[in-house]
Amino acid sequence: MFNWAILFLVIALIAAWLGFGALAGTAAWAAKIVFIVGLIMFVVSLVMGRRA
Repeated sequence: MFNWAILFLVIALIAAWLGFGALAGTAAWAAKIVFIVGLIMFVVSLVMGRRA
């Protein structure tokens, strides 16, 4: 999951550097969402793993 977030972040940086503002904003938003989902899944897996 974090690999996808980093990929979207790199795409956003390249798009911003080339002047594609809308694409950069969309890629940055996608990177943030994927990162948050990855963090939530990490916390859930920690909590569920300790119950056993």
